[in-house]
Amino acid sequence: MDRFQDRQHVWLRSSVHRGYLNANSDGKSVSLRSRRASLQAAWAVHIYHGDGGAVYLLLHSAAYGRYLAATATRAPFGRGFRTEQSEYNQVEVHAIMWRAMVVGLGNEIVLRNVGGRYLRANGKILRCNNDVTVDDIASVSNMMYWTVEPIPLREPGMPAPIPTRIPRELSVMLGHDRSVWRVIRFVQASEEGLFTDVRWSAFLFNGRYVYHLRNELAKRIDNDQNFAMCVRAGRYGRLTPLIVNLPHGGDGETLEIVVYISNTPAYNLLRHPDVRAKQES
Repeated sequence: MDRFQDRQHVWLRSSVHRGYLNANSDGKSVSLRSRRASLQAAWAVHIYHGDGGAVYLLLHSAAYGRYLAATATRAPFGRGFRTEQSEYNQVEVHAIMWRAMVVGLGNEIVLRNVGGRYLRANGKILRCNNDVTVDDIASVSNMMYWTVEPIPLREPGMPAPIPTRIPRELSVMLGHDRSVWRVIRFVQASEEGLFTDVRWSAFLFNGRYVYHLRNELAKRIDNDQNFAMCVRAGRYGRLTPLIVNLPHGGDGETLEIVVYISNTPAYNLLRHPDVRAKQES
């Protein structure tokens, strides 16, 4: 577990295929991709301390905020069971709790879910299969070996996402902003970064563009100055700055957003790697 530091960002690279663990743009599945210069390939570390001194590793997507989870659903392709992006709504969710163990000469790790299955890449026989699954200990192989690559605070290869400034009517006409409806729950944080779970507002939002969502929020908080939108994947999920377009899946889902106004201490802290978003109890 010493390969992971709380709140750092990492890439997880398959030691066999050299591809990176990727949070897919449907907001649900995960896969192996060759490119790392994308927020979808970046994962934020969340160290969870359980009862009796037990320490677990949780990983949430830097793009969508959702947690890497093992499931009990058979994978349609590849070996073992599906992995997915999941929300974090209970204090302990075994599906998203992992332990990292060093293997080989100490340069690689395996990730073992508390349910007993190991994270594995696929495609040893069919190279086109880029699924990432979990499998039992009886099937342990080097397909389960991963290399942890810490992401520098400013990575030259990581482009700064820029919201697409396309008029909404035109984007709908071109089919770029399809009819995906979500319930947006939002709350504005205080200058100290505090917010409560009982003072949220909500509205229906159609589309995926983060730029359009930002404009809608600006109207509702009556503030056209700079502000940051942070998404929360479940009650216990950590806040993740929302700077990419919303997943193309998830019609009818609820998205929770905490708003940080510029020129406040809390907003400035969002730019620091050690920021600890606070929540009122």
